[in-house]
Amino acid sequence: MCGIVGYIGAQKVLPILMDGLKRLEYRGYDSAGVAWFDNGALKMVKSVGKVNELGRKLDYGIESGLGIGHTRWATHGEPTEINAHPHVSDDGRVVLIHNGIIENYASLKQKLIERGRTFQSETDTEVLANLIAENFTDDLAAAVRVACNLVEGAYGIVVISPEQPDRLIAAKMGSPLVIGAGNGENFIASDALALAKHTHSVIILEDGEMAEVTRDNIVTKTIGNRLISKVIQETAIEVDRIEKGNYPHYMLKEIFEQTRTVKDAFAGRLLPEEGTAHLGGISDVMPRIENAERIIITACGTSYHAGLIGEYYLEELTRIPVEVEYASEFRYRNPILDEKTVVIAMSQSGETADTLSALKEARRKGALILGICNVVGSSIARETDAGIYIHAGPEIGVASTKAFTSQVVALLTMALNIGRRKHIGISAGKAIVESLRRLPEDIQQILDQADEIRNIALQLKEHQNALYLGRGLNYPVALEGALKLKEISYIHAEGYPAAEMKHGPIALIDNNMPVFFIAPRDEIHDKVISNIQEVNARKGYVISIGNPGDARLRELSRHLITVPVTHPFLAPLLTVIPLQLLAYYIAVERGCDVDQPRNLAKSVTVE
Repeated sequence: MCGIVGYIGAQKVLPILMDGLKRLEYRGYDSAGVAWFDNGALKMVKSVGKVNELGRKLDYGIESGLGIGHTRWATHGEPTEINAHPHVSDDGRVVLIHNGIIENYASLKQKLIERGRTFQSETDTEVLANLIAENFTDDLAAAVRVACNLVEGAYGIVVISPEQPDRLIAAKMGSPLVIGAGNGENFIASDALALAKHTHSVIILEDGEMAEVTRDNIVTKTIGNRLISKVIQETAIEVDRIEKGNYPHYMLKEIFEQTRTVKDAFAGRLLPEEGTAHLGGISDVMPRIENAERIIITACGTSYHAGLIGEYYLEELTRIPVEVEYASEFRYRNPILDEKTVVIAMSQSGETADTLSALKEARRKGALILGICNVVGSSIARETDAGIYIHAGPEIGVASTKAFTSQVVALLTMALNIGRRKHIGISAGKAIVESLRRLPEDIQQILDQADEIRNIALQLKEHQNALYLGRGLNYPVALEGALKLKEISYIHAEGYPAAEMKHGPIALIDNNMPVFFIAPRDEIHDKVISNIQEVNARKGYVISIGNPGDARLRELSRHLITVPVTHPFLAPLLTVIPLQLLAYYIAVERGCDVDQPRNLAKSVTVE
């Protein structure tokens, strides 16, 4: 959440800042601003709303080659121009953009007021700007260092000053920052995606590190002022994969990319002749995994739902007890962990604050920490003992789609790998492998029904509530389907185990209540059919996801969307696709901003 861009070099700065901010729009924000120097004078423009609104207020004339830009997701104070970044100290000497939350801002603000400092905004960031100014004599980096040692909380900051207009100062604690290295120019961003058009050479700052960036040099130190040597890494971001192409929205593009991304998630990992998978990222720690007494999956949002499916896989194939925990709750409990526990931290971005804190707590107690994430070089990838990249490519739409299915594939290949080592026979393993290899074609068969699914969406767009019901492996799919609908269409939706409907939610059912049933043919199919009959008896509006040729399901459903028959373990990877498409088309028909839904952020880097 929030986006940071900084530039110093010979080029005009505003086009670079605006391009970077547009590439960071997916992270979620409600206001934006830029600051730069024009003939030594500070210029700043801020706007509530989208980056395009900010662009309309800018005069692209002759501007210097140094500036900073920011998109803000409101925490302290409403989204207003006054609260938008950049923030300037009351004496005008310090200009700052900030991601994160300063937890002790109130006490710091009171002390600064007692010293005569004044404030215009409601933000914690302005406190940081004045705190740096309070300690600024003739060395901006030194003043930033002093301030960073006084604050508590999370921050990724970039600081400039009219008194030292030839440098950018960056500092990180808990909120991601990367430095982009160029030739006679350098960049700073909260996400390497913002720099993809300009450079693939980046330095990743770790917690407690700072950088002093000029046109020709990048000096990195600890906040304690110890010089450190950082390795320049090459990113593999392809610019065409972060463009929409011919699709109207990133979300639709990413739904349709799943024929490719699920394959990328298992490419080079399946061993068909042996009925297993090879995962090089966890091979060194496999003895500890095999001998684990318990596995805990910790995640948030969509990743949590993928984890629930992973629980089924791991327990069924490895016979190791598994728990799935919301990272935001896990981090504040006192969980029973030891060296016989494996904790899997899962996050698309690899930067989710709650998940990072959870894995740090687990490590402190001696557990083996594995990561499953999408972004190479992300914080979770660096903080874990071992892990698996899902290789989904950049996911720009705020509502996760392709990352979910890739995470599920990663969990299945992991469970298969462990299971084949312990007690799963080769024939059972081969059945899973062969179904995985057919998965892209199976998904394509569902995507070919997009027009039919859109027609169903047209009939559902006016409803204000919905229930999603599934059993077994498809219960987490019900949760994920409900989440997708409420994220992007703002329709209230809830997911439940189908059998739980009669323990409360059945009171809501009438002819205005759409009820989505995830009902492929499996060992509990008849039970789901009974649940559908209970809804029909109360005149509910039934939409089912099932297999072709299921005459009974078709008879009981107002609408039936079919998915190919597959191995039961792979059913969630198919049944979720129609629900993603339905959510998308319903949101489009309701006129919602699909890629940037209100109040949401793609990468949640604060509590």
